[in-house]
Amino acid sequence: MGFVYVAVTLGLGALLYWGPYALPSLDALTYSEYLYLAFLLAHLVCGLVLISTTTRARRLGTITSGMYRIPEVFFVLCLLLYLFAYVYALNANMDYIQRFIASGGAVRLALDTSQERLAATVKFGPLLLLNAFFYLFWRLKPAAPGAILPGAALVRWALPIVLLSVVLGVVCFPSFVSLEGLGYVAFLALVPLLLVFQANSLGWAVFYGLAFGVLQTMLLNSWLGTYSLVTLQLVSLVFALLYLLFLVPTLWLYKSYRKIGFLILPVAWIAFEYIRSSGFLGYPWGLWGVTQYQFTSLVQIAAVTGVWGVSFLVLLINSGLAAALWGIVSSRSGDTGARPERSIQIRDPQSQAERGLSALLIASLVFLFCLLFGTFSLGRLEKQPVLKRPRLALIQQNADPRKHNYRQTFNTLVALSDEAKRYDPDLLVWSETAFVPNISRWSQLKPEEHSYAALVRDFLTYQNDLERWLLTGNDDYELVRDSTGAEQRLDYNAAILFDPDGNRVRTYRKLRLVPFTEYFPWKQQLPGFYNWLKERDVYLWEPGQERVVFAHPLFRFSTPICFEDAFPDDVRLFVREGAEVIVNISNDYWSLTEVEGQQHGVNAFYRAVENRIPLVRASASGLTGYVDSAGRLVASVPFYEERYLVVDVEIRKPTLTVYTLFGDWFPRLLVGVLVVFLLLSVFPPMRRAF
Repeated sequence: MGFVYVAVTLGLGALLYWGPYALPSLDALTYSEYLYLAFLLAHLVCGLVLISTTTRARRLGTITSGMYRIPEVFFVLCLLLYLFAYVYALNANMDYIQRFIASGGAVRLALDTSQERLAATVKFGPLLLLNAFFYLFWRLKPAAPGAILPGAALVRWALPIVLLSVVLGVVCFPSFVSLEGLGYVAFLALVPLLLVFQANSLGWAVFYGLAFGVLQTMLLNSWLGTYSLVTLQLVSLVFALLYLLFLVPTLWLYKSYRKIGFLILPVAWIAFEYIRSSGFLGYPWGLWGVTQYQFTSLVQIAAVTGVWGVSFLVLLINSGLAAALWGIVSSRSGDTGARPERSIQIRDPQSQAERGLSALLIASLVFLFCLLFGTFSLGRLEKQPVLKRPRLALIQQNADPRKHNYRQTFNTLVALSDEAKRYDPDLLVWSETAFVPNISRWSQLKPEEHSYAALVRDFLTYQNDLERWLLTGNDDYELVRDSTGAEQRLDYNAAILFDPDGNRVRTYRKLRLVPFTEYFPWKQQLPGFYNWLKERDVYLWEPGQERVVFAHPLFRFSTPICFEDAFPDDVRLFVREGAEVIVNISNDYWSLTEVEGQQHGVNAFYRAVENRIPLVRASASGLTGYVDSAGRLVASVPFYEERYLVVDVEIRKPTLTVYTLFGDWFPRLLVGVLVVFLLLSVFPPMRRAF
């Protein structure tokens, strides 16, 4: 085994030196190429160690039990690196990357994405096959007599079982398998992973949980590779650290509290979802509750708990199913089969089975309660009178403002708006940065001397002749003086409202920016990392300071920009300030996939349920649509088409929901419960009692 590791490693090393995808000299390597060489060297070292270990084991007549773990760990690491390289390769033939390469940017890619993906496969494919082969080689070896125990397969085949959970954990969301997502799969997606947690030791359970978390994050967010050159890598790295901090205490509690262990996981996972969605690094993508957006009756509980309550329900069902299955496995032999070489005996396997069935019963009762609550809530909502019906025209120009011709995009917006104007809308809504030249800046310059100034003049002239209220995304800026007295320009991502007379009524500046790719607050403290981001074509904004509610003669609305509509508490605060409708403007064109637009859109549906107000979305490429106050998609237009959508938005009698009043009380409560369980776990009598 060790000789093959060494041979494959040396062969790949020769390919990198003489082959068609040979690396440059060491002084010209990029970070990713250094990482690949280090990974190759690790294979070489482990191959030499395996040669030595195998020789010694044969001489002594023993086999080191941990030898089979090496290809297992290497396979996971190799799969992660290959996915990084493959997604990175998707950027190769994008126009802005071509310009970046031509300007001498700090990136090296082939000029064609197919060639770049082939290069990634050549580099990592042999290593994946090598580790997969030897993983199967060790796993298919006959077990020693008496070592085959019920549950032992959860140790012997833990990695494939975890990968099954990864796949199920991706397809239950909108994905390449189903654009709508297979929501029902979410109720059992984590069951294989939880069974592996039960069967394996704490250390290996953490490893498998970390593998699941990072792989699911990468696959679910693979489209981030087309947002910028660093986003997917940074998101995956942050999630790896967060999963590690989450898994160690959670699995300790999960294994310590035998009686209520099935409750530990949903409590801890909601605390994890809440923490990872908060603060500067907040990224509320992939929340388990989002998978149920089509299950209208079930998601109404979000009006009380926020989306977190739906996530808790999904996780509780998974935990109950896993507990019931584990109880059945345990009762068959009186042991868990936790490790073939060292099984863990259960004193009362029958009680274990009974606890598992009780856990499933409790989860089922909670599910039934939420379903009944949702049915009752929908009935009450339908009885509320409709007070207003403002007509909105949502424009989807199907162009990326960052990459396409500004004049051409403006012409498309004008053509679509003119068509929509025939339906007499009260408000026209253009997407995030739909109009690119900074209106504040270029309107002050002479159109005869500057093409951008001429374009802004044409926009203002059109808007004045439109005789309609118009909301558009645009850049904004202000000039301030720093501590030295020097003038400094601050740029903002903004939404601007114009009245029918052509007046700029009010501006909202985006408050929550995408970390690392829109905003980096530690420029002074970490100048090296800041420069590294700038070298990779990252454009940074400043966060706004005011939560704006726009006043239209017919209604009041707020405009969370792009992924701001994914943050429950942020949108809630707009509603507390008086917003009657949430008008989200987004640009998802850059992702080049309907999957990202669908994931983004359905994430926002919950803001309507949580606050019982309607939501409309105008996106550059989709999802452009209207969602009623029950979270149902009433109307939408196809992705990646030049379209407009005219909708009559129903504003019902105001209802302050529990969530609107108290915000994220539910996940905060569960964070407190988790802390209490952690404190009690240091006392063995308490662990035995629970």
